[in-house]
Amino acid sequence: VQLQASGEGSVQPGGSLRLSCAVSGFPDIYYAIGWFRQAPGQGREAVACIRRHDGITYYNTPLEERFKISSDGAKNMIYLQMDNLKPHDTATYYCAGGRAVLIWSDESEYDYWGQGTLITVSS
Repeated sequence: VQLQASGEGSVQPGGSLRLSCAVSGFPDIYYAIGWFRQAPGQGREAVACIRRHDGITYYNTPLEERFKISSDGAKNMIYLQMDNLKPHDTATYYCAGGRAVLIWSDESEYDYWGQGTLITVSS
C-alpha cells in the first residue's frame, strides 16, 4: 500500500487549499483514509477520516465547519478541502490508511502513512 500526499503550499489567512492523497495497493475498497496534522512542536492531531466503501466521514469537530474530506473512487484519490484557513492551521499534514480502523482519530489504527505535506498559513 502506498499513500502519496500532495498540495503543499502557503496561503494567507482566510484562503483555501486542497490536499490530495493518492491511494494504491489496497486489495479492495474496505479501508479508511484519515488526515492528520502536526504543528511545529506539537503532537499529531486527527483532522478527518473517510471510509472508502460507504463514504462515511468523521471530523475533528472544531474543524468540521472549515474542512471537508471527500473521495474520488475512479481516481483512487482522497481530498481534504480546507477553507477559511487560519494561522494555527499551519502544520504538516499526513494522510494515513488502514483496513480495520475502529477509532478514526487514533493514529495507531492506521497501518500506512504518506509523507507529510507542509501547509503554511501566514500573512
